Amino acid sequence: MFYWLLKYVLLGPLMHLYNRPTVQGLENVPTDGPAIMAGNHLSFADWLFAPLMSPRRINYLAKAEYFNTPGFKGRLQKWFFTTSGQYPIDRTGASAAEDALSAARKLLDEGRLVGLYPEGTRSPDGRLYKGKTGMARLALETGVPVIPVAVIGTDGVSPPGPFRWRRQKVTVKFGTPIDFSRYEGMGGNRFVERAVTDEVMYELMQLGGQEYVDVYAHSLKKGVPSGSSPEATRIPESKAG
Repeated sequence: MFYWLLKYVLLGPLMHLYNRPTVQGLENVPTDGPAIMAGNHLSFADWLFAPLMSPRRINYLAKAEYFNTPGFKGRLQKWFFTTSGQYPIDRTGASAAEDALSAARKLLDEGRLVGLYPEGTRSPDGRLYKGKTGMARLALETGVPVIPVAVIGTDGVSPPGPFRWRRQKVTVKFGTPIDFSRYEGMGGNRFVERAVTDEVMYELMQLGGQEYVDVYAHSLKKGVPSGSSPEATRIPESKAG
């Protein structure tokens, strides 16, 4: 109930009024059943605009720190992230990757839409970066469709750096669901997982019109040579950056 209150009474109307978001491809969002919503990641605001324009609630995986901060501010923060569809995961332990996959599987088993960002972190310059294979592994193991979701303009709404919220028009595009049943039984094969990931990233590139860069975004942020980063299978948290 509180989710719909936030979306239709509190935050949602303000976002509609201030940013005038538009949406394309609503017919591609299934009316029921589980699916992975794989999005590009330009800004902190991505995880707010995609659910705002979706007819169904989208659950994202978020780091547990957003839910266990002490004090009044922490309680308010926990209420906001819980109400807006976030699901806490602990990313500090050695088993963080598997824990994230398990949390996503649980949500999919409940028939939910699970939002993931294959790039693993926000784009440092507006381009679309190489996707990590955690999303592909999850899709292959569960057999659910993957729906590419491109959000355009959010880097102008809330650019990197200190929190700001600007009057920038936003467009959300839901792409055609991708069925990977042709790879049934091939989960765990790193070549198949890479093929699935690249197919999703290609669709995101087509939807959003971003230039594609075949390196990991986090390698640029950390100053690591693009060829030296090992393949990651963890599911990135929704507001990484």
